[in-house]
Amino acid sequence: MSPPWPPHFLHHSPFFEPLRPLSDALALSHWPAWDDYNRLLAQAAAPVHSGGGVPLRFIPQTEKAHAYESRIYLEGAVQTRGENWHDLFNALAWMTFPRAKAEINRRHHFAAQQPPPAGRGAVRDALTLFDESGVAVACAQPILAERLRRFQWKALFWDDRQTLAQEMKFVLFGHALYEKALRPYIGMTGAGWIFPVEPSFFDRPVAAQNAWLDAMIAARLAAADTFSPQDLTPVPLLGIPGWWPDNDREPFYDNTDYFRPGRRTRAAG
Repeated sequence: MSPPWPPHFLHHSPFFEPLRPLSDALALSHWPAWDDYNRLLAQAAAPVHSGGGVPLRFIPQTEKAHAYESRIYLEGAVQTRGENWHDLFNALAWMTFPRAKAEINRRHHFAAQQPPPAGRGAVRDALTLFDESGVAVACAQPILAERLRRFQWKALFWDDRQTLAQEMKFVLFGHALYEKALRPYIGMTGAGWIFPVEPSFFDRPVAAQNAWLDAMIAARLAAADTFSPQDLTPVPLLGIPGWWPDNDREPFYDNTDYFRPGRRTRAAG
């Protein structure tokens, strides 16, 4: 038996805030099917295209996905399983961050044309990591970005939490993270990419924030000659104020199994 469809799930957790502009369209009595996904695409403010410039469409996955990224690039066909949370969130990510998803698709396609080992390599590893587990971090205060890069978790999430609430925002991008957010757990971690913003960014509606970050992610990916997992910084998501009930107590941040010291990432942006 398939799991019941919860039509208002996007309002149950702060993790899902970036997807909430789609909430009215998901107020269905049944799991979205391919026609529902494609209807949402048709209602988008601008046409959604693959990395190859082909109009996007969602199709059933009737067998093991073959040449997944290249088929999207060449045909616009996103192979999608029915009643599957992972693929549902992938579809919603395409609708929320269309330019960034298209650029990831373009780079995957061309990287795959390279002979092994270059055909996999650090670039595709990083693309996959951000596509699945990425967090766009909008930051108007450089000291907060530095604390994040230096793994200064308690200073960032506890000592600076009032400043953080006004000058930094964590926006889930990766569709695998959204699936995990259905049942958050200690250890849940994203791959953060920091984007400097003006303070006025935080006054914009969620859809406008999404559109700005979408354009910035796509532009940075397009301009990057190299891209590796080292360009991304871990984000222990349950530490973000308001995202987990227990983080309103200082001792929560003393759990070094979760809030680990570690490497510094390369500064990006």
